Amino acid sequence: MKARISVLAALGGAALIYGFTSDGLVGQAAHKAVAAESAAAQPIRVSNFMLVDQDLGAHELYRMSDKSAIVLITQMNGCPISRSQAPAYKELQAQFAGKGVEFMMLNSAAQDTRETIQKEVKDAGYDMPVLMDSNQLVGEQLGVQRTAEVYVINPKTWQVVYHGPVDDRSDYGGGQKKVEHRYAADALSAVLAGQTVQQASLPSKGCLIDFPAKAKVAQISYVHDVAPILEKNCVSCHEKGGIGPFAMDRYETVKGFSPMISEVVMTHRMPPYNADPHVGKFSDNKNLTPTEIKTLVHWVEAGSPRGEGPDPLAAKTHVASDWPLGKPDLVLDVPAYTIPASGVVDYQHPWVANPETKGHWIRASTIKVEQRAGVHHLLTGYMKDVPAAGQPAYENRWGVSVGGYAVGAESEVDPRNVGSYLPPGGAIGMQAHYTPFGKEATDHSKIGIYFYKDSETPKYVMHGGVVVNNAIEIPAGEARHKEIAYLTIPHDMLLYAAFPHAHYRGYAADLWIRYPDGKEKLLLSLPRYDFNWQRDYTFAEPLKVPAGSRLIAHWVYDNSKENPANPDPTKTITWGEQSWQEMFYTAIRYRWLDETSAKQLPQYDQDLNKDRMMGMMDSNMDGKLQKAELKGEVGHMLAKYFEVLDKDHDGSLDAAELAAAQKMMPQHRRQAPSTAAEAFSSAEKSSTK
Repeated sequence: MKARISVLAALGGAALIYGFTSDGLVGQAAHKAVAAESAAAQPIRVSNFMLVDQDLGAHELYRMSDKSAIVLITQMNGCPISRSQAPAYKELQAQFAGKGVEFMMLNSAAQDTRETIQKEVKDAGYDMPVLMDSNQLVGEQLGVQRTAEVYVINPKTWQVVYHGPVDDRSDYGGGQKKVEHRYAADALSAVLAGQTVQQASLPSKGCLIDFPAKAKVAQISYVHDVAPILEKNCVSCHEKGGIGPFAMDRYETVKGFSPMISEVVMTHRMPPYNADPHVGKFSDNKNLTPTEIKTLVHWVEAGSPRGEGPDPLAAKTHVASDWPLGKPDLVLDVPAYTIPASGVVDYQHPWVANPETKGHWIRASTIKVEQRAGVHHLLTGYMKDVPAAGQPAYENRWGVSVGGYAVGAESEVDPRNVGSYLPPGGAIGMQAHYTPFGKEATDHSKIGIYFYKDSETPKYVMHGGVVVNNAIEIPAGEARHKEIAYLTIPHDMLLYAAFPHAHYRGYAADLWIRYPDGKEKLLLSLPRYDFNWQRDYTFAEPLKVPAGSRLIAHWVYDNSKENPANPDPTKTITWGEQSWQEMFYTAIRYRWLDETSAKQLPQYDQDLNKDRMMGMMDSNMDGKLQKAELKGEVGHMLAKYFEVLDKDHDGSLDAAELAAAQKMMPQHRRQAPSTAAEAFSSAEKSSTK
């Protein structure tokens, strides 16, 4: 009898969780209440958002405008209702396969983590991405109440045209009845036919999802909650003379831009820091905390109330400093260049004499760009010999860098007791990439360099390298084209930072380490790369990279028409210098563990660069090049003579055979890219030695 009572009690608890009771009248009343709530909460139009799925793929709603329809299905780990409906979801996907319908799940459960969602997807058999709505803001916007709710969105209007169950089968633990009404399929058929959905909202049976932040919205104000967040995270750019388009200097201005603030936060465009918070920890992290994100969005949704008290932002004067790190020890003027209003500008290679009569250890640098709209990047390198007047300062003559800039980049600051040595005299060579932007403008950029004191010689030496692949080929119209490259690390290394760079088609990037024992670890993930905001991502704790490890970079490119920055989705794209071409480039900052400033080991960098070409084209990472892996101009050249180069006739080129082939190639003024600057060189010329 006790056992029976406990079973009945368990069923009663399940009734409270899943929304049913043994009393049919009570159950009907509950369903009517849910239906009323659902109808009241249904949004008219869904605002744009970007969420990352369990595999760190980025999904922005408004970049799916080419789809026929978008389906979101709510999910929560451990909910048996969601699990039991997995077959129904697969049936729905199969029915509309090839018809342009995008299927995704939405997890707004605060307790679920990326790792547990990955396991749930595998265990339940879901075969669609699960968007991680950990801040619950998308769920709130949609009016989510339970799991197993299906939302059909029409991308022509961004309206929710259907909200309800996938069909009318029972999923509350009893036997499954025969399906009579396939509500979601009917809704999709109507959308694809351009017709009105007849049953736009129906009650769903599912596990209730807790949204605790809703109750706190009324308490938020600009004075007490929002202004401190803006001052901490935003004002350093949004100040008078700053890089931000407007100054956050008073309530009225912030309120005027509040809808835009909500949009850029919801789509992860601001703050401009693209490292996903699920992976790694970074000392320069500029991501907002979950609490800060919810506070800003809820404040805007509440009408942006001011609150009582003085305006915190108006009480202080915020003006951008001339040099963010203070007055430099040395300022170099980049030779002025007039950027034309239109056309193509080849890379410029100016130089300036080094005025220092004694050597210095560099601890930091800032490049202050005057024409931000027209300067794509600016790289530098020390030259022992001063070029003749009018002679270009090509990269193969460069030594240590004195600083670099790409769109949106900030100052370079070395860790304490680490630096790079600038010898006296000589010259500073530059690689400047200028891009016309509709009007003629003259750029007068400056380089500010900060030295260690003469009495403070750093113990360790900073180096820069790059994982690069100039053999990339991106098919026309392809939305998620993937490329890979790696560096084999010849000596023990300490990795400080990574700087991913691509052009307008760059969509996502990451960096992995594969240890000598075969274990792998994800170090950095950029689910959404933004060309306009490029930067170093500095690890909170430098990573020891044992000799024999590989640093593996992946890039994903969007060459489709849904990429709003795509210059031409009809063209197949290869490596090239100009922004409408493409690059695969992930720079790294590191030091060698057994090198000191007193015992420098230049051979180590040469060892690092020795196998670079193998890492460019060895896409299956077996340490050999098969003919099918050969892409790009150099790859095609190797393929042409493959049988001759394959000395042992095993169907692949090993490291020795590839090295012999490289010696046979014609020599050009630009060598294989062994530094960040050389990686920016043209595809043909940067890979022929």
